[in-house]
Amino acid sequence: MNEKIYQLLLSMLRIRRVEEEIAGRYGEGKMRCPTHLSIGQEAVGAALGIALQKSDFVVSSHRAHAHYLGKGGDLSRMLAEIHGKEAGCSSGLGGSMHLADPDVGFMGSTAIVANSIPIGVGLGFSAQLKSSQQVSCCCFGDGAVEEGAFYESANFAVLKKLPVLFLCENNLYSVYSPMKVRQPEGRKIYQLAKAIGLHSQMVDGNDGEAVLTAIEEAAQRARAGEGPSFIEFSTYRWREHCGPNYDNDIGYRSVREFEEWKEQDPIVRLKQVLDAQAVITEDYERQLQLLDQEVNEAFEFAEKSVFPMVDSHYQHLYSSGESS
Repeated sequence: MNEKIYQLLLSMLRIRRVEEEIAGRYGEGKMRCPTHLSIGQEAVGAALGIALQKSDFVVSSHRAHAHYLGKGGDLSRMLAEIHGKEAGCSSGLGGSMHLADPDVGFMGSTAIVANSIPIGVGLGFSAQLKSSQQVSCCCFGDGAVEEGAFYESANFAVLKKLPVLFLCENNLYSVYSPMKVRQPEGRKIYQLAKAIGLHSQMVDGNDGEAVLTAIEEAAQRARAGEGPSFIEFSTYRWREHCGPNYDNDIGYRSVREFEEWKEQDPIVRLKQVLDAQAVITEDYERQLQLLDQEVNEAFEFAEKSVFPMVDSHYQHLYSSGESS
């Protein structure tokens, strides 16, 4: 288990290092799209990549970098996509909010809140029909549970006992709106999901070990034919809703709240656990150096790649109508 937790820490560090570099370079104007960063809430994306198998499916929302990288998506191709380059994972046509890498089971992310949840449930249905033992994982924020697509999808998943994981990262805000203006006082999202019939629980989303254990157990239940699970992870994004900056000064949240959550940094917490167990050795510093090299090389790849041809903008829009 210590080795697995160590790999979890390295994955979380990788996600943060990448996103901090995106934030640091964003002002150069070379990245061609809006970006939604997951700095502060890396645990779920990192853990799902360890808990799931390569053949399992993952879909995500507009804040998808962590899930894409955690599931094994190609870093160079992700950065090329954010730069609008042809070598991007969506050929430079989708940008940060539309990532896909079917080779590792990352089936896509979308900018529309809750829009990928029905797709994830459909993938779970396909796995059940094929008896493939695959699991389908839907990643979304707290705002998605206020959309009809979530309820319809959850109901169908429960009805059919589909191998689907609903992973909700509750970072308290839907853009700038806190829970108190969107949900009745005292309501808990995981309890709402339980009422639908989902096996449901709430987990500290900044406790890497707890996050990994919860996803592993839910995946095991799904493979055993015990139906879908819903996990609400309490966490917090450090940066603005969309963009590279901090926005604690615009009035929707306080500096004090931000500082209190920052003290619960999931990376610091997990490193402290491993330090206490004497798991981290000289290999750790070597891994950090390799990570810096990987990130720099990936940005170099993205910047040197070419833009797609204009004609490519009109491809993959409609079926040709020809039967195969």
